[in-house]
Amino acid sequence: QVQLVESGGGLMQAGGSLRLSCAASGRYIMGWFRQAPGKEREFVAVITWPSSSTYYADFAKGRFTISRDNAKNTVYLQMDSLKPEDTANYYCAARNLIRSESYMRPTSYDYWGQGTQVTVSS
Repeated sequence: QVQLVESGGGLMQAGGSLRLSCAASGRYIMGWFRQAPGKEREFVAVITWPSSSTYYADFAKGRFTISRDNAKNTVYLQMDSLKPEDTANYYCAARNLIRSESYMRPTSYDYWGQGTQVTVSS
């Protein structure tokens, strides 16, 4: 069983930056998702293992950066140029390497963190 612990959320003005962290041990493909009130959980970004290839949702391209520090067992989501529409609960997720479904599907991930709230004010 993998335990994922997110941190780094908070309140930020539009145009600002936040860095989310997710502590997770083991060899997993790691993703970030977000869910706003009344909306479905949506894919943000993913980083593979061991190549650390990255893929982003269209809204995240050019503004968000996912990275991982394997020595620290931590995955990061750097979020720049934040917009009010980025307000959501952000979740870290891990999937086993043998999974073959699309990275964008929440159901393709095996473990989830508890989420961290990001609120962006205008």
